[in-house]
Amino acid sequence: MARLTALPEALAAAVRDGDAVAMEGFTHLIPHAAAHELIRQGRRDLTLIRMTPDVIYDQLIGAGCAAKLVFSWGGNPGVGSLHRLRDAVEHGWPRDLAIEEHSHAGLVNRYVAGASGLPFAVLRGYAGTDLVDVTDSIAPITCPFTGERLTAVSALNPDVAVIHAQRADREGNVQLWGIVGAQKEAVLAARKSVVTVEEVVDALEPVPGAIFLPHWVIDWVCEVPGGAAPSYAAGYTERDNDFYRDWDAVSRDRDAFRAWIDANVLEAE
Repeated sequence: MARLTALPEALAAAVRDGDAVAMEGFTHLIPHAAAHELIRQGRRDLTLIRMTPDVIYDQLIGAGCAAKLVFSWGGNPGVGSLHRLRDAVEHGWPRDLAIEEHSHAGLVNRYVAGASGLPFAVLRGYAGTDLVDVTDSIAPITCPFTGERLTAVSALNPDVAVIHAQRADREGNVQLWGIVGAQKEAVLAARKSVVTVEEVVDALEPVPGAIFLPHWVIDWVCEVPGGAAPSYAAGYTERDNDFYRDWDAVSRDRDAFRAWIDANVLEAE
């Protein structure tokens, strides 16, 4: 049963040092406010899971929160590299970072297997890649019916899933729409879940193509208007394209990054 509460209280209850945390959202509905709260709370040794670890994970990695990254693409969309991610992998700053790489299809299928109570999923998506040689959670498998050589990926059950959505009602049912990624799958696969929303309303009005997450699959709901910024929430906010361009220069330099985190995260209300 979802509880409506403030974001600091929800994350303090949900996330422990060393947890595996999935923070999903594709192009929009990226839970930046929740990531900033994890930085303020000083979480450490996290395994961060995300289909597209863009700026949100660049900040968490640079702040020293992550020990490992499980992902299927990494970059600053439309701009270039994630410099805090690269610094951690290449130079161990601010600490060494282990990485586990998948395809988009593989990572989503890991969530689906976890949500379904299955030990693994099977797909053709890794054919022609060398990921099976470097990623322990990928293994070749033979179909018992056709003899076809396929690829298995182990199920993924994060300790905590964190997403942003447009609305929740007062019972904790959540509604999101627009471009979606693996938010539903991550929530259903996770042991605990925190959802930030633009607003809490008395009733959820139907929206074409919307995804509905019932209150019994969610642990905490937090009203955080603008909680996806600098990404956006369709129907509520717009993407801050200038931020993504400016982040490239900020994130290239360790001192500039630390100054940005101090001013915009650690000292922010």
